[in-house]
Amino acid sequence: MYIVKIGGGASINLDGIVGGLTSLDAPFVVVHGANALRDEVAARLGIETRVLTSASGYSSVYSDRDAIDLILMAYAGLRNKRIVALCQQHGINAVGLSGLDGRMIEGRRNRGIRVREGGKTLIKRDFSGKPAAVNRELLHLLLEGGYAPVLCIPIIDEHGCPINSENDDIVNVLQESLGARCILQFIEAPGFLDDPADPQSVVACMTPAEVAAREHRVTGRMKRKMLALRRLTETASTRVVIADGRSERPVADALAGKGTVIG
Repeated sequence: MYIVKIGGGASINLDGIVGGLTSLDAPFVVVHGANALRDEVAARLGIETRVLTSASGYSSVYSDRDAIDLILMAYAGLRNKRIVALCQQHGINAVGLSGLDGRMIEGRRNRGIRVREGGKTLIKRDFSGKPAAVNRELLHLLLEGGYAPVLCIPIIDEHGCPINSENDDIVNVLQESLGARCILQFIEAPGFLDDPADPQSVVACMTPAEVAAREHRVTGRMKRKMLALRRLTETASTRVVIADGRSERPVADALAGKGTVIG
């Protein structure tokens, strides 16, 4: 079993990634982003994307009702169905679902994000939360039927409402249900960079302990990603490969260990 996480950047080689999925020797589940497409749609509609940084230093998109509508359009709509279409063109019988559909990914809405503004600590409430469970029956029904699930946000909260969440956290709850032997993560970089400004500074391999140590040295959204990666490598005996999603043959490169290998 594989879990394939595809970043949402504009330069990700979707056709190359999907074409490479045909070479995998086991079933797989795709989890994808769409941040570049979301921002493009937001610009067309005149909607501002806001980012909050919590008092503890973790950054996330402020998810008001407009942001949820953008997610439904860009993630569950355009990006999801474009990936499903590519899968079908490559002979992969994919089914595209958001976390809402069939309650595929359930979560708990955040009670509030503690932020610092103007020297004060404030609580910002929005439509975001953390995934807590996967609909295993539906997921295994698809996999056993020979379908390739292609999943994205929004997920569903305890009130039946769509909420934003982090794909890194979604991968973690999927791994708890699937026990994938390998997790491929495709990003807009050659791998995890020791220096974000230097594309030559790829860290070829990391142990779980090194992941935990690096979490304390990064900031912004990368800090949140490293937290999720630490939790993943702490609880799962699996191989994680962070690879360049822009290359000509992203999947073949990742399987060959080109990028950053953890585990």
